[in-house]
Amino acid sequence: MRDFLTGVVKKVTLEVIYEVVDERTEKILGVVNEIRKKQEDDFRYLNQKIDTQIGAVRQELSQLNQKIDAQGAQLNQKIDAQGAQLNQRMDQLNQRMDQLGQRMDTVVQLLVDIKK
Repeated sequence: MRDFLTGVVKKVTLEVIYEVVDERTEKILGVVNEIRKKQEDDFRYLNQKIDTQIGAVRQELSQLNQKIDAQGAQLNQKIDAQGAQLNQRMDQLNQRMDQLGQRMDTVVQLLVDIKK
């Protein structure tokens, strides 16, 4: 009889232990699932924040590129204008050099005529 009672007490004790372990396991799994859900929500939030920041950076880069293009166009116009002015001055200088050459030819011709 004693062995029977000992066996029954052991069995009941094991069942109580299993119930306690099951309850605690459920609680632990519940906490773990809450942590996982919070972590997923946090990652989702961070991804949205990163996407927003990337969009803002891309927009700023686009604006900078537009400004650079506009300034580059202005610089090209200034360079073209200065190049045209330089070409005009070179043409004027060439005309003056041609005039000087003609005058020198005339002077040389006069000197040759005087010498004769």
